[in-house]
Amino acid sequence: TNVPSIASTVRANPSAGFSIVSYTGNSVNNTTIGHGLNTAPQLIITKNRDGAYNWITYSAELAATKVLALDGTYAAFTPSGGYYSNVGSSTYQVVQGSANLTNLNNSGDDYIAYCFAPVEGYSAFGSYEGNSNDNGPFVFTGFRPSWLLIKVTGTSNDWVIHDNKRDTFNASDTVLKPNTSGSEDTSTSNHVDFLSNGFKIRNSQQKWNAGYTYVYAAFAENPFQN
Repeated sequence: TNVPSIASTVRANPSAGFSIVSYTGNSVNNTTIGHGLNTAPQLIITKNRDGAYNWITYSAELAATKVLALDGTYAAFTPSGGYYSNVGSSTYQVVQGSANLTNLNNSGDDYIAYCFAPVEGYSAFGSYEGNSNDNGPFVFTGFRPSWLLIKVTGTSNDWVIHDNKRDTFNASDTVLKPNTSGSEDTSTSNHVDFLSNGFKIRNSQQKWNAGYTYVYAAFAENPFQN
């Protein structure tokens, strides 16, 4: 359906591919929520504001029913308490699990969701396959990245963030991990190169490049320059 079945407050900027959605859960299975963008989000991050639940994260690259936890190291999993479904150009659904466990639609709980859709020359969301080699995969984004988030989906490990403000030239190897409270990782083996049209993995560590699938989000250094 294209008509939301739950009331929500949306602040959206479709030209930037970003919206913020606030809603109150109703514990109804397959509840539909509007996201305010004109294309299907590739990344959605939702937090229950009233309970100590994970930041439940949707990626269009994951199998149906699978999610990630932005604040956890878990591999992609199907939660007992709900997941995303039918993510479309105007709405998405949250599938209800056990009413006492769901992270996405507890009756009366308040939620905030951050939705991202790709914009050519500005942002890209996707996946790549690791090759367990220091000559790792090249990932095409169509722009030189300024900020890059990566998560392995097939096993438990950290999320990693690279950017071109802490590392002003290649290789980028100063890493922040949003699932931890730790200081930045400055290991010289965390190599990732930011290139004019994408990024290149230069290490064989499990967080970036073992024999698994990885999802990523990237934003441009010079948006729309082409």
